Amino acid sequence: MNLEHGFDAITEDALRQAGSKKWSAYPDTISAFVAEMDFGTAPPVSTVLQEMSDAARLGYIPSTTVEAMSQACSTWLDESYKWQVPASDIRPVPDVLTGLVMAITHYSAPGSAVVLPTPAHMPFLKLPATLGREIIQVPMIDDGHDWKLDLDGLDAAFKSGGGLLVFCNPHNPIGKVYSSEEMHDVAAVVERNGARVYSDEIHAPIVFAGNRHIPYASVSTVAAAHTVTLTSATKAWNMSGLKCAQMIFTNDADRQKWDEVNFMAEHGVGHLGVVASTAAFREGRPWLNDVLAYLDDNRRQLAGLLAEHLPRVRYRPPEGSYLAWLDCRYLGLGDHPSEFFLEHAAVACSDGALFGDNASGHIRFNLAMPSPILKQAVENMGDALRRRPGSAPEPDAGARPTVNAESA
Repeated sequence: MNLEHGFDAITEDALRQAGSKKWSAYPDTISAFVAEMDFGTAPPVSTVLQEMSDAARLGYIPSTTVEAMSQACSTWLDESYKWQVPASDIRPVPDVLTGLVMAITHYSAPGSAVVLPTPAHMPFLKLPATLGREIIQVPMIDDGHDWKLDLDGLDAAFKSGGGLLVFCNPHNPIGKVYSSEEMHDVAAVVERNGARVYSDEIHAPIVFAGNRHIPYASVSTVAAAHTVTLTSATKAWNMSGLKCAQMIFTNDADRQKWDEVNFMAEHGVGHLGVVASTAAFREGRPWLNDVLAYLDDNRRQLAGLLAEHLPRVRYRPPEGSYLAWLDCRYLGLGDHPSEFFLEHAAVACSDGALFGDNASGHIRFNLAMPSPILKQAVENMGDALRRRPGSAPEPDAGARPTVNAESA
């Protein structure tokens, strides 16, 4: 923990007074649920938003402004991932869910099911049904060291009517960053079944040392041909409310289809979001690097705090994103441990059961908070558990979960 970092001075009171959903939904609690950071945004983003306000540039988006954003994103993709995508193939949409609606509606076989590895981002489990589509959950495999996709399960899901795989990398909520080999294996299964992929890569800029984000569509011409990709500056630069993401196309047929169907999706994009995204991609890397170092400290610190205060909780530090997936099944708190921690520890987390049929007994904990608040949150959770009458006995030695602070 860097005691001299400016983020350490951010207080709970200041965060509550700012009035975000994250810090107002549960008054008088430490908030670790909504997927946004507590660190503000990059100075270039703040500057351009102030300039836009001062000049009253709050109307509809000029085409040249969109073109500038697409070029900035294209340059970012090349410099960050060695992925060369023409700016003309990068189009604005409001957010990842709008992108998913478009992918389901226009880039998957009519009536086909949506295939979803779980645990999965909560809205992904709800949205397909609103479009009349079945969801086929394919539980991921936790081998004790890493999460693995169940390739046989994916194959079976496609054979039973699945048409679109929702692939999330870095993965929300488990923080996994996929290797090229893993994605080649996925692409082979998808291609064999004539299916499509919607690749959610909105956390791509938030990847820690020892790991590398590789865009799914970049691994092969096969993957490029069956994928639509969604990326965004909003998670990395903390500006989700500005409503701007980037839909990336990597084959001619999808580009042509977008020209036919894009009106409402692009119309919903925020003008301020477009210019803020441009500033983030062009000038936001120094701020992001500082944030990544701070988050890296936090994910390591969380391991040590859990070992001290909640040693029965199993935690694998995320490889990407700022989301920690905590296995609380050894605590004896039932399927919804978040309810206990909210009521007795005044810490608000996301309940694991919302992330899929295989996710009960877990919580998603957002570690993108000032380190002193992170420390207080885990201490509160440990104190609450110790005060609980009849707390769970120690697990059997052979099954006891471990928290490995060095694994980060």
